[in-house]
Amino acid sequence: MFIGMLTAVAASLCYGTGSVLQAVGSRRSARQGADGTTGYGGPSLASTAKAVVTWEFIVGTVLDAVGFGLGALAARLLPLFLSQTVISANLVVTALLSVRMLGLRLTRAEWTSIGVVCGALVLLAGAAGDEGHPHTAISTHWWLLALSVLLVAVGTALVRWLGARAAIIAGLLSGLGFGAVGVGVRVLNGADPLDVRQLLGDPALYAIAVAGIGGMYLHTVALQIGSVNAATAALVVGETVVPGALGVLWLGDESRPGFAWLAAVGFAVAVAGAVAVAWFGSAESEERVAEFG
Repeated sequence: MFIGMLTAVAASLCYGTGSVLQAVGSRRSARQGADGTTGYGGPSLASTAKAVVTWEFIVGTVLDAVGFGLGALAARLLPLFLSQTVISANLVVTALLSVRMLGLRLTRAEWTSIGVVCGALVLLAGAAGDEGHPHTAISTHWWLLALSVLLVAVGTALVRWLGARAAIIAGLLSGLGFGAVGVGVRVLNGADPLDVRQLLGDPALYAIAVAGIGGMYLHTVALQIGSVNAATAALVVGETVVPGALGVLWLGDESRPGFAWLAAVGFAVAVAGAVAVAWFGSAESEERVAEFG
């Protein structure tokens, strides 16, 4: 449990720092190419491509890669409702660094919401029990791959349709993508012990790739056009609710005996706090919409 918590916290730090650096690179590229938008006012694929070659975005991506590795380990060591929620606490890191690096000013309501998320994580850590089983029917791995492809396709279509007003939706769908990565890592065959043939033959491996790359693209778009804190908060909801529920209902994750109520309260409060940050950060999102026209 201790090693799992340590890796989850480290993943959270990497993801939070990476998100702010990616936001810096994304916004700088957007300012340098204000005409790189779609007909609906959102960023084009070209402007997104420019964002990913800035040095800030590259360093942020490296940190995300490190965070991914640490998060994958945490998903194997902890119940998903705990590992995904702790990793999603990168919202706090993002908020604190955005004040310094993006010049943002957080309102009292945003600070309060962040404090609520931190308190909820303490409740979850105290209530978590053993992680469930990783072995599932191969048919469910195919379903995970199909849903990952559908999620990325729908997310891309919605971004092009809604344009600059798609920030929260893009953040939410990117979170669902990263959540699918967590589930895929948890059920992946051939990972422990390592069996390369079994690993390459598992659809969950390709679901991880599709959901991870698609989630990264949608997160980049959200950072370009919306509040970094609001987009990250929406990501938190997508990354925690579905994987946490699947972990309990499908994979057998458990809380400590007699502490199920505390885990439920902690989970609900963490999600509510993240939603509050997204809500209170909507004012900055409107400023970003105006910037894109």
